Amino acid sequence: MTAPTSAESNTQPAAKVLLVEDEVKLARFVELELSYEGYAVTVAHDGLSGLMAARDGLPDLVILDWMMPGMSGVEVCRRLRATGCRAPVILMTAKDDVVDRVTGLDAGADDYVTKPFSIEELLARVRAQLRRNQPTEPERLQYSDLSLDRITREVRRGSRAIELTAKEFELLDYLLRHPRQVLPRDRILEEVWGYDFMGDSNIIEVYVRYLRLKLEAEGEPRIIQTVRGVGYVLRT
Repeated sequence: MTAPTSAESNTQPAAKVLLVEDEVKLARFVELELSYEGYAVTVAHDGLSGLMAARDGLPDLVILDWMMPGMSGVEVCRRLRATGCRAPVILMTAKDDVVDRVTGLDAGADDYVTKPFSIEELLARVRAQLRRNQPTEPERLQYSDLSLDRITREVRRGSRAIELTAKEFELLDYLLRHPRQVLPRDRILEEVWGYDFMGDSNIIEVYVRYLRLKLEAEGEPRIIQTVRGVGYVLRT
């Protein structure tokens, strides 16, 4: 992949998620949570509508309820694969038997969550499936006058070189991979420090402060913005 050289070329479009769920309240809840995470969500409430939405919208990921009237999620999955759809599919199901899991996987599903499920688990599985299907990331990231080279580990603000610690580099790398996207604190913590991090709850604030001191050392405008009550965004 050619490394992006401008803010516009480095801004990644939101991943498109197709949610097919006949239970309206549950579908609305999952839709809101996915939208809050920054995904572009399309909702269908039956299998046939889901197939049509997949054909027209070319989703990056599909979440399917197993038990739907008319056409089950498993049948939808089979038909998606038969038409050449290669987007990862996550099945939501109340079926917990090994035989049922195998049936879903054999139909072409990539993963499943068992109802009732926690929304955190579903979101984690969505992120995992999308990561597996991402193209190779560029060696060099740039947004505005800020650039980061993953091979040489060089960071520059304009022509000025900036020395970062390993964790500062990881945090900036993560922010540069999601420019203009509001990133919640818990997601930053999971992606940069690890899901099971048990350290200081203010660790993100501490490292953002370190980065700001270095990125703004010569009076440059602030590029890591705070979104109160939510998290941070890389934005001029």
